[in-house]
Amino acid sequence: MLKTKGYAALSPTSKLRPFHFNRREPEPNDILIEILYCGICHSDVHQVRNEWENATYPMVPGHEIVGRVVRTGFRVKRFRAGDPVGVGCFVDSCRVCKSCKEGLEQYCEKHISFTYNGTEQDKKTRTYGGYSTQIVVDEKYVLKISPKLPLAAAAPLLCAGVTTFSPLRHFKVRRGQCVGVIGLGGLGHMAVKFAASMGAEVTVFSTSRSKEKDARRLGASKFVVTKKLKNKAALENQYDLILDAVSAPHDINPYLSYLRREGVLVVVGVPEKSPELDPFNLIMKRRKIAGSLIGGIRETQEMLDYCAKKNIAADIELIPMSKVNEAYNRTVKGDVRYRFVLDLSTL
Repeated sequence: MLKTKGYAALSPTSKLRPFHFNRREPEPNDILIEILYCGICHSDVHQVRNEWENATYPMVPGHEIVGRVVRTGFRVKRFRAGDPVGVGCFVDSCRVCKSCKEGLEQYCEKHISFTYNGTEQDKKTRTYGGYSTQIVVDEKYVLKISPKLPLAAAAPLLCAGVTTFSPLRHFKVRRGQCVGVIGLGGLGHMAVKFAASMGAEVTVFSTSRSKEKDARRLGASKFVVTKKLKNKAALENQYDLILDAVSAPHDINPYLSYLRREGVLVVVGVPEKSPELDPFNLIMKRRKIAGSLIGGIRETQEMLDYCAKKNIAADIELIPMSKVNEAYNRTVKGDVRYRFVLDLSTL
């Protein structure tokens, strides 16, 4: 077994603290990865604090992992020592269900092994995430990171990146369309970059006027402050797609009215309290609400390659591990522009 250092939560109310545990030795198809950087996702906060009521402890969070290959099993063909690589939100799946065979492993119909707060395919062995020095993963679930991408800023692409890229691709966002993004945070700022790079006219909906300059720098052509909005009628029936990237409770009904006929509101943020819905906003214009969960391995690799080609990475604040608890509190307050990334050399 490989002795590993990490940071863990021991209960919903405890601070993250140093934690030692064992990783398995690499098997023939496995890769041992030295973790260099790991992003802090808002879902890390939700799970550590058991806000989704599915937490198991001790919990080592982290699913936006970037590192370098240290060692490979003898059957590994795609990677070699020294390669920059990434690991996202899951580290295995059943591989035989319809979703897995179609490259949509995130919708695995039997058992998906999430990177942390989950179990391996035996449904017994606990998984521990990227707030740690190393990780062992089957090569099928490891992503290649282009040397064109800055490694620290590439880490959030493994969740925030693919979470926003996937629905924009799935609903075929293209030049000339109008796309709205609700919330300019870790997810929202990536959505703006991607939608703008695809040629869409992007509007950011935010509660904070102070983010307008950033929104326009990231690629938005319009910015709407949603607090005390007076002229909602001017926004109605304007948007082909609106991506809801907010993880705090909020009213989605006004945004449904902003959609054109047959437009779609895609939910990627997960508030702890479910929103209420006025069905007339759907019925009267045949509008749709959809959800989207991260992306499969193939699509995540496509996203990473797209980012390398288009020179897209996350806007980050790189922090030492000693500031992780402070970063959690700031994440909840929205006090980060736009993703905290942990420097694992400081662990």
